[in-house]
Amino acid sequence: MEMENIFPLTKHLWQQLLQYPFFLSVVLLFLSLLLFKRNNKPRSPHGEVLELPPSPPRFPIIGNLHQLGRFPHRSLRALSEKYGPIMLLHMGHSPTLVISSADLVKEIVKKHDVVFSGRPKSTASDILFYGGKDVAFAPYGVHWKQTRRISAFHLLSAKRVQSFQLVIKEEASALVDRIQKEIASSESGVSINLSHALISTTNNIVSRCILGQRYEEQGGGSSLEELGRRIMVQVMAFSFGDLFPSLKWIDRVRGFIGSVKSTWRELDEFYNQVIEEHRARMESGGQISNPIDFVDILLELQKDPSALDFELTNDQVKAILQDMVFGGIETTSTPAEWLFAELLRNRRVMTKVQEEIRRVVGEKETVDVEDINRMDYFECVVKENLRLHPPGPFVIPRETRESVEIGGYHVPAKTRVLINAWAIHQNPDLWERSEEFFPERFENSPIDFIKSQEYFQLIPFGFGRRQCPGMTLGFLIIEYLVANLLFWFDWKLHTGDNDHSLSEDLDMSEVYGLTVFKKVPIHAIPKNSSPAATLSSLRILIMETELGGRCTPYGRRGWVLCGSRRCGAVTSAMVPALRDSAFLNLFCDVGQFLFGSSCRFVRFYFRFVVHDCVQ
Repeated sequence: MEMENIFPLTKHLWQQLLQYPFFLSVVLLFLSLLLFKRNNKPRSPHGEVLELPPSPPRFPIIGNLHQLGRFPHRSLRALSEKYGPIMLLHMGHSPTLVISSADLVKEIVKKHDVVFSGRPKSTASDILFYGGKDVAFAPYGVHWKQTRRISAFHLLSAKRVQSFQLVIKEEASALVDRIQKEIASSESGVSINLSHALISTTNNIVSRCILGQRYEEQGGGSSLEELGRRIMVQVMAFSFGDLFPSLKWIDRVRGFIGSVKSTWRELDEFYNQVIEEHRARMESGGQISNPIDFVDILLELQKDPSALDFELTNDQVKAILQDMVFGGIETTSTPAEWLFAELLRNRRVMTKVQEEIRRVVGEKETVDVEDINRMDYFECVVKENLRLHPPGPFVIPRETRESVEIGGYHVPAKTRVLINAWAIHQNPDLWERSEEFFPERFENSPIDFIKSQEYFQLIPFGFGRRQCPGMTLGFLIIEYLVANLLFWFDWKLHTGDNDHSLSEDLDMSEVYGLTVFKKVPIHAIPKNSSPAATLSSLRILIMETELGGRCTPYGRRGWVLCGSRRCGAVTSAMVPALRDSAFLNLFCDVGQFLFGSSCRFVRFYFRFVVHDCVQ
């Protein structure tokens, strides 16, 4: 009897729904979506439903794109605190796995490294890196293995990195000299744009190591620093084509494709010029740079078919150079810039690390690489900075090459993978006082991302077979540049007219890209380290100086004999007195020093006192 009543009721409801077509369409669409969702879940070969990672609620079409915000590494960390260390997001049509756990990274490396070694297609990187012919953005396969082998064994071997130490020392010394001159030319202290100084010096080092000479600007166009920042932003910029393949035409209409191609054309023209210069020199029997640069190595490999088991094309050479130049400049200068920012905000740490550096170097005139290897606290400081400010907040995006199970969840093939290194480094379960700059946490710690692949709570240069091949060279450049600047100078923050600047005054705003760099450059005031502490280690040095409006009998330029470069403050103080006499005596508690402003005096001194000659 009850069934007889139900059927007429159902028939009546159906007739009512037919009178409202729009409402009926909505109901049918809702039921269809429920049925599709239920039947669309991945299943094992035995028909069992496979569990996907948790996923935040998403909008139709755009998925979770609206949840990324201006700083995706921070937004995704906040989401992971709610949904767990492994999440499946949907960025348009692209399923994206987000991992924020050191344990899951360890599971990837130990069990599924090859599966997680793919690279997703990217509109910008495809243009900028010659269709994936480089190392960093190449899809996993035969080509990637070939170019990776070139990088590891021919370009960035331990022996090759060691050969670049002289270049690093020369450029660091040149930076110190420039700052010394600016200090000497100012009576009230000079403000240095440290951000520009660091990226400019890094550019010089990387250019000489890779391209054979300095390239302040390429072909009269944009500077390499400017192009590097542009690449890092464009590679991680939003692209309709990457997330909505059917809408890739919008990238062209809004000018994104044109902007990326403009960057590529500038660089392609520049690399063609560099390669032709090297080829012409090699064919004419000219002298190869010392140390031999990357371009020479790649061209030699290109000429010798027996050296490789494949043909190295010009596009491959340029793509590899693109990796090395801008990977080298940005992933080195950016951490160095953040390191100085943290030291200026933490005077206790700066004082402590300067005491160690000056104690280890002692009375020597230069900081040696061997000295840095004996600076334990300084190494802790550099590691702590890389923890808080890794070169890139995310490991370069990966893609699963096949379906895989990780963390107890099923991950389909062709899933984009984001490893949030920044979130792992900030995890309070792994790091006590995780958001604080506290280098002491690394004292007596076994964590070492350079020498060991056993600790995954610190992964500033990636991990596994896709780890950055140039991290040893980059780490050396960071340490050597910063150690020299801390050895020669004391620093204080410059904030315009405010002489009582506080650490809180330093703007730590970020600009998001493949690397996250400071939005506002660092301006700081250097002061030569205390002359009283260094007079006992004076060395004779010739320093040329302008003598103002006065002239010696030998012209407007004179010579000053002074001590170590470390006592630049003494020299600058003596210059006004030297304008009034050819030479004078300086007495201090460690002896008598003679300062002269006459060219004749200097020649006499070196010829008859130290039996040398000034040319």
